[in-house]
Amino acid sequence: MPTILGQNQYGKAENRVVKITRDGATHHIKDLNVSVSLSGDMDEVHYSGSNANVLPTDTTKNTVYAFAKEHGIESAEQFGIHLARHFVTSQEPIETARIRIEEYAWERIEASDANSKFIGADEVKHSFVRQGQETRVTQITYDGERWEVISGLKDLVVMNSTNSEFWGYVKDKYTTLPEAYDRILATQVSGRWRFNWTDDEQKMPNWEKSYEQVKKHMLQAFAETYSLSLQQTLYQMGSRIINNRSEIDEVRFSLPNKHHFLVDLEPFGLKNENEVYFAADRPYGLIEATILRDGCEAHIPVDLTNL
Repeated sequence: MPTILGQNQYGKAENRVVKITRDGATHHIKDLNVSVSLSGDMDEVHYSGSNANVLPTDTTKNTVYAFAKEHGIESAEQFGIHLARHFVTSQEPIETARIRIEEYAWERIEASDANSKFIGADEVKHSFVRQGQETRVTQITYDGERWEVISGLKDLVVMNSTNSEFWGYVKDKYTTLPEAYDRILATQVSGRWRFNWTDDEQKMPNWEKSYEQVKKHMLQAFAETYSLSLQQTLYQMGSRIINNRSEIDEVRFSLPNKHHFLVDLEPFGLKNENEVYFAADRPYGLIEATILRDGCEAHIPVDLTNL
């Protein structure tokens, strides 16, 4: 039976690069995990094994490290743009470059009052502790003419200990879940948002400020929404971002409901007045949805694990 080659790409995945910027005694860290994927005129390498159009994956790895030195890392988005443009414009067979980046945040360690008299002020500006809140991610795609930038985060755990209810749902003969009028609402946020910037260098967003503001609006919406369902909270989080950040047209969230069930303390002669919970890690409800600016079409994949 004859066969033909379908969609394909190749590259170097998970290139770990840490960039230290020294501003006198003060140091700044950018810690990235960069994956490069290239596609284009690659039929022949699959059919005959000819590598004439193949840029070695080892070269793409070296490019990541070289660009960290040559261009610096102002932001994950800007760094990805530099890389994508380079691969598409410098190699004729390469038609599309996809750069995926995870960024790991570090927090500066401050000297304690007890040690301050022994450590000079300048000597504590190069020590950091890894922040555990979330991992920042971005994907940049360039086809030689237009850009698509999708950024986001994963593993951001948030909780409201009250101001959440769940009742009035469909019940059948298999339903055992009691209605809740004051419950814990907790989730581990995976979110992606698509920028409407496509090619105008003069109108390029401030990537760092945008990320900070998106996260701020997301968390404020989570905290301020009196929730009757996690779906309602998700929609408020996405809407708050769209309404406050003009550079973003689409937001997609995947929110596992980290269930907290009241423990039955009656066998011990105790009343549990919304104080003691069992935190169940599985199974869990999984709430997912896309929020779009009116008039825009969805581009972010439904399965965020593929981004």
